[in-house]
Amino acid sequence: MKLNVGIIGLGNIGNIHYKIYKQIKNINKIYVVDIDYSKIANLEGEKFTHYKDILGKINLVSIATPTSTHFEIAKFFLSNGINTFVEKPLTNNIKEAKELLSIAQKKRVLLFVGHVERYNSAYLAIKKIIQKPKFIECHRLSIFPYRSLDISVVLDLMIHDLDIILDIVKDKVKKIEAKGVNVLSSTTDIANARITFEKGCVANITSSRISAKKERKIRVFIPNCYVSLDYAEQKVEIYRKCKNRIIKETIPIKKGEPLKREITDFIKMVKTKHFSLYIAHKALKALELALNVQRIIEKDN
Repeated sequence: MKLNVGIIGLGNIGNIHYKIYKQIKNINKIYVVDIDYSKIANLEGEKFTHYKDILGKINLVSIATPTSTHFEIAKFFLSNGINTFVEKPLTNNIKEAKELLSIAQKKRVLLFVGHVERYNSAYLAIKKIIQKPKFIECHRLSIFPYRSLDISVVLDLMIHDLDIILDIVKDKVKKIEAKGVNVLSSTTDIANARITFEKGCVANITSSRISAKKERKIRVFIPNCYVSLDYAEQKVEIYRKCKNRIIKETIPIKKGEPLKREITDFIKMVKTKHFSLYIAHKALKALELALNVQRIIEKDN
């Protein structure tokens, strides 16, 4: 079964989507859309400057536009029965996110939300190892991106870690403490959140887009064990207590491109008509938590 795909928004992430789709054998044609024609002028495939112009030509679509436009564009395609991949965050508010899930359910089409760290080889390797976490520490730092400035660092970066934490902890949030500062943009550029869950686990998350270096790490402390994961390096180290000694163990990881794995999963679901909203519901939970963190930051400021 050959599929025609539309890619809306050919910025940094959209271009990565484009390159991946070109590598996939099941893709027949690629339709690229950007309001700035210069971004698509040199790309292969049919080119358009308005997303509505590709309706009737595609089976699935990837939306990699600014978050403020996600709702409008995703609603259009879902309402017209098109399987839709939306890069995180799904929207910038819960009401619109829930409406998109409702439309997908009514139309029986797939709404897939891109949270790429779920597909990181290192995370996939340790998911089953982590049981009953007691403390989690995350650092996600980047240099100033000059993009995605329509949303705060909480919705841009921290939401990745919040999504993974919810997947690990599987518990209700009891308390959120958060601080954040606007530095180079009109929204929060650096933030820290401390989240306490009902069964006692505590997560401390720091996210910054004004750092001098890049870092994407999570450390999870469980009884008699400490797991350190580097998303960028796709590397895992486990430190276990053995009598009176600490033993270091390095987990072998078969590295891969997380976004390619994610898009491949999306295509597989489309081909098999697997219209579950499980992934979209997880993305909704991460969005709810991120918005609560941001609300606390804004209230404090």
